[in-house]
Amino acid sequence: MPPLRLRVPNEAALAALAERLAQSDAIEHASIELQGDLGAGKTTFVRHLLRALGVTGRIKSPTYAVVESYRAQRPQGDRAFDVWHFDYYRLSDPREWEDAGFRDLYASPGLKLAEWPERVAAVAPRPDCVLRLSPVEAAEDARCLEATAHTPTGERLLAALGADPAPPSPC
Repeated sequence: MPPLRLRVPNEAALAALAERLAQSDAIEHASIELQGDLGAGKTTFVRHLLRALGVTGRIKSPTYAVVESYRAQRPQGDRAFDVWHFDYYRLSDPREWEDAGFRDLYASPGLKLAEWPERVAAVAPRPDCVLRLSPVEAAEDARCLEATAHTPTGERLLAALGADPAPPSPC
């Protein structure tokens, strides 16, 4: 499946994309990497996705803790599942990923969301899909979202992202 490229004009549109992703039956056991520079909207997207998955209360950035865990549920689902939100920005050596026991978390059922995955690319498993956010020049809040699938699960996630009857314009 070729990458999906969408122009996201504002935060409300980003939230709508997160809601569509939350509807996918593939979300419960997916591994999603979020790429982009500081301020690209990675954590904002994760917060919208977690809200769409029924997470209440404070959703913290895991920048200092490296990982935060949540219980979530698809909007039309009848069972809860685990979500781990990783932020590898502070890791300086990929071996820290192994030492922290993250391989065990990745092997367990549930959704894995990883920011700054390039810092652990040598040891982390290949994700189902990669979401790359980048600012659009001359547009204050607009972003370009490029989604790439690496597995059949990732292809189902991309299908959910592109399932809008009136999709945003491509980047």
